[in-house]
Amino acid sequence: MSDSTDEAKHIEKLYEFGERLNESKDKSQNVKDYQGIIDAAKTSIKAKQLAAQLIPRFFKFFPDLSSQAVDAHLDLIEEEELGVRVQAIRGLPLFCKDTPEYLSKIIDILVQLLVAEEIVERDAVHKALMYLLRQDVKASLTALFKHIGTTDEQGPEDVREKVLGFIRDKVFRLKAELLRPQEEMERHITDLIKKGLEDVTAAEFKMFMDFLRSLSIFGDKAPPERMKELLGIIEGQADLDAQFNISDGEHIDRLISCLYMALPFFLRGASGSKFLNYLNNHIIPVFDKLPEERKLDLLKALAEISPYTLPQDSRQILPSIVQLLKNYMPRRKTGEEMNFTYVECLLYAFHHLAHKAPNATNSLCGYKIVTGQPSDRLGEDFSELYKDLTERLSNVEELTRATMKKLTQGMAEHNKAMAAAKSDEAKDNIKTQKQNTTTGLRTCNNILAMTKPLHLKTPLFIGDKSINPSWKEAVKPSVPSTTTATGGKRPATTANGSGNMAKKGRGSGGLQNQLVNRALEGISHGGRGGTGGRGRGRGWGGRGRGRGYR
Repeated sequence: MSDSTDEAKHIEKLYEFGERLNESKDKSQNVKDYQGIIDAAKTSIKAKQLAAQLIPRFFKFFPDLSSQAVDAHLDLIEEEELGVRVQAIRGLPLFCKDTPEYLSKIIDILVQLLVAEEIVERDAVHKALMYLLRQDVKASLTALFKHIGTTDEQGPEDVREKVLGFIRDKVFRLKAELLRPQEEMERHITDLIKKGLEDVTAAEFKMFMDFLRSLSIFGDKAPPERMKELLGIIEGQADLDAQFNISDGEHIDRLISCLYMALPFFLRGASGSKFLNYLNNHIIPVFDKLPEERKLDLLKALAEISPYTLPQDSRQILPSIVQLLKNYMPRRKTGEEMNFTYVECLLYAFHHLAHKAPNATNSLCGYKIVTGQPSDRLGEDFSELYKDLTERLSNVEELTRATMKKLTQGMAEHNKAMAAAKSDEAKDNIKTQKQNTTTGLRTCNNILAMTKPLHLKTPLFIGDKSINPSWKEAVKPSVPSTTTATGGKRPATTANGSGNMAKKGRGSGGLQNQLVNRALEGISHGGRGGTGGRGRGRGWGGRGRGRGYR
């Protein structure tokens, strides 16, 4: 009885303090009333809930009591009673309403509360943060991004992850509402993101890059320097200035991932010179020493960027591509096995690079392409190179046709098995086998379509989209058939490939190439194309806290 009586007295007193403060024209004179509210925050549960409303409401009028008031309110946030904690959280933004100098401190407090276990408590934290963002978006964003920095001093890892989740789910989704004035605030958040990319995982980096690409300042009408800015961010994340270490698998994974992220910028005219130079100078020379599971991803990445190279870059990297082709296209039937997907990737890259710098192939392949430039080197004898290449091409074509015959026979057997299958599990297994075979046939069709025009002394290199790589989703043609660069029609490839490399960041090597390899099992081997590896900083490159890229 005594406790309830005391509580009633505390509540009555708090209402008196509040009423006098409300009615006072010069509230700063009511120091005793505000001190009474602060003191009441240490009494009963209901009094604490009421004090949690009153302390921030009159906070601005009593600067001399600011430390006491904030400390008392923080004590309320740590109360065991959920109702008190929630009310105290709801009151936090009011401290900044007329005293913006407290905003950063209040954001820091709310950030620590993002890890709260109670749903109602977390909801109160989210609403409080959104209130502050709407009050001062620039200062609030700056305070928030401080917690995704690069050092452990910024706070526990679980807090950082909660901040990232809040930014992703709340800030990014409401960018049209929050980022006003648009250009100024989009630039501000871009600068904050660039600072925060010092230590991120692969998934976090992709999240930030996807968001930046969605901003109007980087939209379709953005000037070229904006595309160059985003590409520069990706190049920095790829560590293209770092010395390459073949045992650093994370760096290779990061390089592949960043290559795919950079593809949209190559499509919009940005130069991939820095990536190509790094591949040419550091990766290709040690390609055979790379882990098997990473080779195919790199070849696919190289193939995908080849259509967007500059002529000077193409000329520089072509010798390396030709050498790799020789490494993987056997010259004679010596029992040497051929990795069909490697050959498809390299032929695709070769065609697109040679299309940009055709006469560079004269001294590399023995061709006779006349451009009138000294680099034609028409007076020199490269006939042995031409003979070597054509022999390899013929052998590849023979192996490919034999493989296609087996795959076609296999498809007929799959169809018979499907008709006889009774269980859903059996049908699913056969359907997978048919998909594997289909993908294998696409690979073989592509190889034959690309080797055919290379037999001529003056070949026409395929530099358009008439060849669709087997690992990419097939694009429905606008006409019944496609035409090669030599003018002849090539057989339509089976249009049912799965896996879109551009959507996977590091490439779709894993699943798609496993399907191809199973289709070609017993005929060829090689390149598992798995996408293993980890991220950067917090998993990418070993810096930071080592969260994995998986």
